[in-house]
Amino acid sequence: MIAEFETRILALIDEMVETASDDELFASGYLRGHLTLAVADVEHGEDHSPEALHGAVSGSLEKAIQAGELSPRDQSLVLEMWDNLYQKAQF
Repeated sequence: MIAEFETRILALIDEMVETASDDELFASGYLRGHLTLAVADVEHGEDHSPEALHGAVSGSLEKAIQAGELSPRDQSLVLEMWDNLYQKAQF
């Protein structure tokens, strides 16, 4: 189940490549890495739901933000894109 959800999110990212702005390309590439790591973590746990994946990616992003990896502008961009991708992938 989690693999299918990951595939839907990655497809959404791939679809935007041709029309995305530089900022969107940065955010989508950044999210791709966090998504891949979060999927691996979730697969090792008991809860393989989309909600568990959302929590894992969000937690990973928060750690990155706390570590100073993203400027405030990039934080907003990445978090907004993650929420949008997650919502779109649910349907």
